[in-house]
Amino acid sequence: MSGKSATAADPGTTHRFRLAIDGTDLGVFTRCTGLACTVEVEEYTEGGRNDSAWYLPRRITYPPLVLSRPVTAEAEKTSQWVLDAVNDTRRRTGQIASLSATGSVLAKWDLLNVVPVAWSGPNFDTASPGAAMEVLEIVHHGFFRAGTT
Repeated sequence: MSGKSATAADPGTTHRFRLAIDGTDLGVFTRCTGLACTVEVEEYTEGGRNDSAWYLPRRITYPPLVLSRPVTAEAEKTSQWVLDAVNDTRRRTGQIASLSATGSVLAKWDLLNVVPVAWSGPNFDTASPGAAMEVLEIVHHGFFRAGTT
C-alpha cells in the first residue's frame, strides 16, 4: 500500500453532499438518507410450469430524502426555498452530488419533480456540546438523466 491515507485512496469515502434545485445551489450537507428506490413486482406462475415463476415489474417508489448539516449562512436560503416552493406549483428538478474529501464529484443523481416536505432549524441548547443542525426533507418522482425529460 502506498503512503496515501485510506480516505485519499478510497474515492467512495464521502464527506458531503451538494444539493441544487432548478440550478440554484442550496449548499453542502453532511448527511443524506433515502437515496434509494424500490421496484414492486408481481409474481406470475405459468400454467404447467412448476419449477419457476415470472416476476413482472409494476411500480417504482422512492422514499423521502433527508439531508442535514450544521447551520451555516446557507440555512436561510434553504428555508426560504421551502417557503417559496410551497406557494409555487412549478415542477422542479434537483440534483444531489456526492463529494469526495477534496470536493470532487464522485457521483450525482438528478431528481424529477422535487417537492419540499419539511425543514427544521436548529435547537439551541447551551448545555449541548453538539453543533446546531438543520434538516431538510424532500420527495421526488424519480431519477432521470439530464436532457431526457
